[in-house]
Amino acid sequence: MSFIVECFSIFHKGGPVMYLILACSILVAAIGVERFLYYRKMNTDMQRFTAQLTPLLERANWGAACELCRQTQGIAAAVAAKGIRYVQCGCTNVESVLEGEAALAVASLRTNLSHLDTIVTIAPLLGLLGTVVGMIGSFSVMNIKAGQPQAITGGVGEALIATASGLCVATLAMIIYSYFNHRLDQLITNIEQSCLLVLGHIKQEKRHEIA
Repeated sequence: MSFIVECFSIFHKGGPVMYLILACSILVAAIGVERFLYYRKMNTDMQRFTAQLTPLLERANWGAACELCRQTQGIAAAVAAKGIRYVQCGCTNVESVLEGEAALAVASLRTNLSHLDTIVTIAPLLGLLGTVVGMIGSFSVMNIKAGQPQAITGGVGEALIATASGLCVATLAMIIYSYFNHRLDQLITNIEQSCLLVLGHIKQEKRHEIA
């Protein structure tokens, strides 16, 4: 209990800007949880999916392939399903349409990541702002308590709380941002792999029809 009271005491010593830093930290946590759950839902077991889809595409069994994609979890399977549905509808420009669907899927995966990037930049600046404001207040003490350096040094120490808090939030945001960027690259690779698989068999089927 005393630890919590001490934390609240330190928080208030950091000044009003600490509320903005706290809001940034809450936003980082919320985005982290939301993206983690979303990326887990959008992940596809590509090894298993490819092994099941390839034989169906080789036999041009588009109906069964579409049903497999629909039943498979993940964004790569969802994009492949859309491409296969375009083939079933007789679309002649499947490659361009599939590229558009892939771009939309990637855009949904990037949602909120830019906010983390912004917090990485703005959190230290907020901390610095709080420190500067605190320093101004600390040095103004000289006009009231001349000859009492402890009054000034104590105020400087409190002012630095904001900078330390801002750096902590920025570091956390950077770690989460880097982690989800890595996950994003993996998901994009899965989407590209599924698109190439579908398009490759579409072109192969066209060559057989021409022959």
